Amino acid sequence: MSTQLFNVVYGRDLVAKLPEVLSEPYLVVTMADLWPRFEQAFTPGQCHVHLVDSLEVKDLEALVADLPALEVVVGLGGGMAIDVAKYLAWRRRLPLFQVPTSMSVNAPFAQRAAVREQGVLKYVGWAVPETVYVDYDVIKSAPLTLNRSSVGDIACYYTAHWDWAMAERERKCEPQWPYDEYWVGEARAVLDKVLGAADEIREVSDKGIRVLMDALRWGGAAFNNTGWNPRPIEGSEHTFFYSLEYLTHRPFPHGQIVSLGVLLMSYLQGNDPDFIKAQLDRIGVAYQPGDMGITWADVRAGLKFMPEYWHKAGNLWYTAAVHLPVTDNYLDDVQAWLTA
Repeated sequence: MSTQLFNVVYGRDLVAKLPEVLSEPYLVVTMADLWPRFEQAFTPGQCHVHLVDSLEVKDLEALVADLPALEVVVGLGGGMAIDVAKYLAWRRRLPLFQVPTSMSVNAPFAQRAAVREQGVLKYVGWAVPETVYVDYDVIKSAPLTLNRSSVGDIACYYTAHWDWAMAERERKCEPQWPYDEYWVGEARAVLDKVLGAADEIREVSDKGIRVLMDALRWGGAAFNNTGWNPRPIEGSEHTFFYSLEYLTHRPFPHGQIVSLGVLLMSYLQGNDPDFIKAQLDRIGVAYQPGDMGITWADVRAGLKFMPEYWHKAGNLWYTAAVHLPVTDNYLDDVQAWLTA
């Protein structure tokens, strides 16, 4: 089957070299806390900057209209900056370069941008970067919490495959996405390779960075490579994340909140949750609600709201998030398990 992956360069001092390959003028899409660190690398007078503060389509469309004439877009940062860069490159039909500053998410390796429309997630557009630059030293300078938690965007295959098999048994699979052992096997091989490098990923070594970024590279492109089928790589754990984000009106570090979702959903599924918890603990993932500035009351609300969010979104697949009841007994038990 066809597997198309983005061009990726691994190395050092890559941001400093980037302006040498950019046509001028260009736009750097980044975050307010990152820009002071990288500003000196870019050409004064030829570099326009957008500091991301919204993923809402209406705000992004206003930005598209206000931007000056440009030759290139550069995404520099985590998932929000990367997704906005994709959106702007798509809408302006401009070449794109992506520079992830941590291993937080597979967004640098995916063609579509994750945006919001009145708080509801939408994947839109099509943007393939000329290159994704992975600078070892830039990645290592990110907080350990961000880098270690990025395994969540691979660990979610664990719950997603249970969801897909359940949907097949219950005859709830979407007609366009029948259960496919080939893609389950491909995704499981990627997950197993990451778990096999757990110690290297925990230490954020060069090898750990390469293993995890290669896995995110596969996962980011898998959505397109499977014919826009999310089933091999996303499941009920993402529904939990979207539900909680909708209720709290705030963004979350992607890997952390997805990792928490994997644990919550694997427990709901009865899918050997102790196994995947041990793997995340070995890597050092900070998945407790307090690590993300939320409470167990927030988590409980997000879990209970999942079926309503699923109906509201209208484009999510059938998973444990809507198939299995979220009872008070489950909420008490899973909280006790995760806080033991």
